[in-house]
Amino acid sequence: MRFLLVILGGAVGAPLRYVIDRTVQARHDTAFPWGTFAANVTGSMILGVLTGAALSGAVSQNIQLLLGTGLCGALTTYSTFSYETLNLSEAGARFLAAANVVASVIAGLGAVFIGLTLTQAAFG
Repeated sequence: MRFLLVILGGAVGAPLRYVIDRTVQARHDTAFPWGTFAANVTGSMILGVLTGAALSGAVSQNIQLLLGTGLCGALTTYSTFSYETLNLSEAGARFLAAANVVASVIAGLGAVFIGLTLTQAAFG
């Protein structure tokens, strides 16, 4: 049963990542990978909220598997982030590559922290 929850969450997260990426990137005429950035920050926020809810006992382990491991695991993407950063660097856009690394780490950690803090405040 747990395995199926992860599969179900992943089956929603992967196409959601694609839709977020294409929608956001279509609105920006730049080499910066805004679509992947948005998907990763969104997934980080969801995971922060979910973690806060789990720590307060508001969600079950099954929900953690469905949304945390499945959905967020497929929604966020370290491999695409790495690939796009490498492409920027190889294309000579080293500033954008460095900005992608710094902004992604800061925004991702910030989103997890904000989600966790808000949820703990709501359920605490």
